[in-house]
Amino acid sequence: MRDDVLERMRKLRLMIFDVDGVLTDGTLYFSETGAELKAFNARDGHGLKMLRESGVAVAILSARRSRAVEVRAAELGITLVEQGSADKGAGFEKLIGEARVSAAATGYMGDDWVDLPVLTRCGFAASVPEAPDAVRERVHHVTRSAGG
Repeated sequence: MRDDVLERMRKLRLMIFDVDGVLTDGTLYFSETGAELKAFNARDGHGLKMLRESGVAVAILSARRSRAVEVRAAELGITLVEQGSADKGAGFEKLIGEARVSAAATGYMGDDWVDLPVLTRCGFAASVPEAPDAVRERVHHVTRSAGG
């Protein structure tokens, strides 16, 4: 990993994650009754817990609203959750205000066009390999592993 990326990561006090395509593989599942289901990876959950234990607060920012996200966040002890945020920039501002941190001390991991306002504002921006070129070209780090 490049030294400048590591330096950005060292300054983190809050790391915010998108859900669909980042904490999940982006597939949307619906039951026969219309309930939305999401598949989360247990390894990601363990990584998020380790991040919190290292002193970095963790938050979730999603344009969609899902009960599954509420349940998963609670299970992982994540209390900073902003769902139904069609304007990700506004959701970002709300979360950093609640966490009382600067944008420069905040990281964000997203995978789509709607994430660009946050990815270009935060101190550390990350994405997944499946993200559009326009997203991957504007982040500091692209993971080797796929979302979810």
